[in-house]
Amino acid sequence: MKTISRLLAPLLILAVVFGAMTLTAGAAELSGEDAAAYLDDYASNVGSDPDFDANITAAITVTRSSVGLYATIASLLPPIIAIVLALLTKEVYSSLFVGILSGALIYSNGNVWNMVLTTFDTMIGKICDSWNVGILIFLVMLGIMVSLVNKAGGSAAYGRWASQRIKTKAGALVSTSILGMVIFIDDYFNCLTVGSVMRPVTDKFKVSREKLAYIIDATAAPVCIIAPISSWAAAVSSIAPEGEGLSLFIRSIPYNLYALLTLLCVIVTSVMGLDFGKMRSSELAAASKESRENEASGETTGTVLDLLLPIVVLIISCVTAMIYTGGFFDAESGCYHNFVDAFAGCDASQGLVLGAFVAIAVTMLLYLPRRVITFTQFTDSFVDGFKAMVPAILILIFAWTLSGITNMLGAKIYVAELVRGAASGLANLLPAIIFVIGAGLAFSTGTSWGTFGVLLPIVCAVFPSGELMVISVSACLAGAVCGDHCSPISDTTIMASAGADCNHIGHVSTQLPYALTVAGVSFLGYLLAGFVQTVWIVLPAAVLMMLATLLVIRAAQKKRSG
Repeated sequence: MKTISRLLAPLLILAVVFGAMTLTAGAAELSGEDAAAYLDDYASNVGSDPDFDANITAAITVTRSSVGLYATIASLLPPIIAIVLALLTKEVYSSLFVGILSGALIYSNGNVWNMVLTTFDTMIGKICDSWNVGILIFLVMLGIMVSLVNKAGGSAAYGRWASQRIKTKAGALVSTSILGMVIFIDDYFNCLTVGSVMRPVTDKFKVSREKLAYIIDATAAPVCIIAPISSWAAAVSSIAPEGEGLSLFIRSIPYNLYALLTLLCVIVTSVMGLDFGKMRSSELAAASKESRENEASGETTGTVLDLLLPIVVLIISCVTAMIYTGGFFDAESGCYHNFVDAFAGCDASQGLVLGAFVAIAVTMLLYLPRRVITFTQFTDSFVDGFKAMVPAILILIFAWTLSGITNMLGAKIYVAELVRGAASGLANLLPAIIFVIGAGLAFSTGTSWGTFGVLLPIVCAVFPSGELMVISVSACLAGAVCGDHCSPISDTTIMASAGADCNHIGHVSTQLPYALTVAGVSFLGYLLAGFVQTVWIVLPAAVLMMLATLLVIRAAQKKRSG
């Protein structure tokens, strides 16, 4: 055996060296920098490069010479590890960090020191990103506003006012849902605003924070992705083929089954009082506790105006600041006095920060002269607001880092190539396939924008026109929102937990059964859509399937309890 091993070892080494030389020779036309640039521009190259197949293979091969497992199934391992650990241990910080380290180790080809360098280089890069910094500042400012409103007694006053008009738990849930649907401009803004406004009301009726977080999350991204005037519509329009962005987005709305059925599920379960999965346990636990409606009120002289006016100013100032960054007020801009184009070209991160600053300034002028709060309480709110947002900030930073490392491993390229491969012979099944792949990619990376940013150009290249293209675009957007909705490392999921002041893993685990139920019905809807290709059949059929599913769940619960 030793003799055979000695003979085979050199042969194996020669085979490996020869294989490496062959790979290098085959990819010699692209340098490392060229390969990286080509991969970064994957979305535009897939539809414009006639030699895309050869060039993408060469670019991936060159990249694998430095990152051995680039664009393989191993690129999806880090988020999967983080998500599974988070759900098992209920510890989100350590789980995310382990996922980051595992991804960095794969990226570094097993080199431990390079793993450490990759981890913190990526984390610092994400923290220094101007968009991310703006979101973190906006989070802190929202925390400050919530603290100010609570100290002034505005939340408690609103709770008392609403309790005179909202008489039932179902009314509280439906009111929360409607407010979430009304604030469709931006999902971050939606999550934090709805939570701060409705928390006193839902607390009065002993709604669990997990249920509140679910309603906030379910009326954030799902509403934004079907609202023509939203930051999401602007993002989709910028990715779609030139000149077709907004019109394609509007045509896709009736086919966005996951978003529409999620909103239907929220309203129906609220009216029926239907709770299932872990949410049922959370609601039963909340019902047995004393009401928390007055937990933060103290001795205050606040009125309903002390809550409503700051929120109204916040909404108006944020929208105004967003279109300001898009050139609405700039006479030399192509978007001058054009609301839609200005909104599409806005910097939402900067706009939200500017709007929040104006709102805090107005809140100060509203409270201090009337002596609703003291100057010391005003300044204390800055510290208290920051402290309240520290958990969300930490989770966001870890989630951004994990997403960055996952992208460095080529997860998006791997999934995009899977979609291209499936497109060749499965045209009628493609909407359902795209929905599943989009949901999986968004779940793993925690970003819906990144998901449809990669998949939409492929869909548009496969289906240049026709109803099947619209259905497939909708399936892509719906899948991205579905994965984002389910993922514990998604920005909006984290924001919903922060807005509801809810344990993050508690929110994820209680929301998952609802999201997966809607996802299952949506998948069946897209199977039907691939063959029928008419919204007048697909949408009613999907709605009926959703209602039937909820009725079956309720009947099964009654049977078990009765």
